[in-house]
Amino acid sequence: MRMDLHFGQAIFLLIAAGIAGALNAVAGGGSFISFPALLFIRIPAVAANATNTVALWPGLAASTLAYLKRLNAPLRVLVPLLVTSIAGGWAGALLLLKTPQHTFLRLVPWLLLGGTLLFAFGNSIRSFAGKTAVVDDLRKISWQAIVVSSVAELLLSVYGGYFGAGIGFVTLAMLSMLGMRDIHAMGAIRTLLAVAINAAAVITFIVAGAVLWPQCAVMVAGSLVGGWFGARYAQKAEPGKMRAVVIGVGLLMSAYFFVTVH
Repeated sequence: MRMDLHFGQAIFLLIAAGIAGALNAVAGGGSFISFPALLFIRIPAVAANATNTVALWPGLAASTLAYLKRLNAPLRVLVPLLVTSIAGGWAGALLLLKTPQHTFLRLVPWLLLGGTLLFAFGNSIRSFAGKTAVVDDLRKISWQAIVVSSVAELLLSVYGGYFGAGIGFVTLAMLSMLGMRDIHAMGAIRTLLAVAINAAAVITFIVAGAVLWPQCAVMVAGSLVGGWFGARYAQKAEPGKMRAVVIGVGLLMSAYFFVTVH
């Protein structure tokens, strides 16, 4: 698939991806900016989602490197979660490619709203999960708990490959239910699983020819620059205010597409 990219559109996407990259580095939720930006320049909905996923993946993958030293989960827990993440991400990406453009466009406001709500209430879900967790040592976790968590991760990964906004907070809730308490270690696993989900989706979208490469290249550059600045100034930003901005943007985008699509 190929669509012409005009200079004004390139600047618009560069700025949008830069903001998205910065938001991802500080609070998450960058897709609420970058995905609608592609729709605003009349990119078909499925192609816009595929292009957005590929464009933001390098920044997500790069952030994993900073977390590697925090990965202290045993392989008997990590491997099943990675396998189900890859399988679910692949299935979700295939499902997206099989969805007609007009059908996915009608789903966009609901997906944006759902992602916004996951983003808004994810910490509450995680807090609830943390209160119900009873296993403090992941090396002693039962196979039953691993199976249940892997099934949950599979379902989350299908959503992640299909759309994915807000999935990180639900992943944190699942890790809390496994008994994890170290937020940095949880963040490391969450990021690794997100990279695995999106890697499967990225490969699927590229092989299917669903990516608009001129738009993608501009957005990769913007998201990497924005992510660098966001990571540099993240400690100075107030997370609560940044989360409020992301939630506000998500609600506005949801409302806009509810009005224009339905």
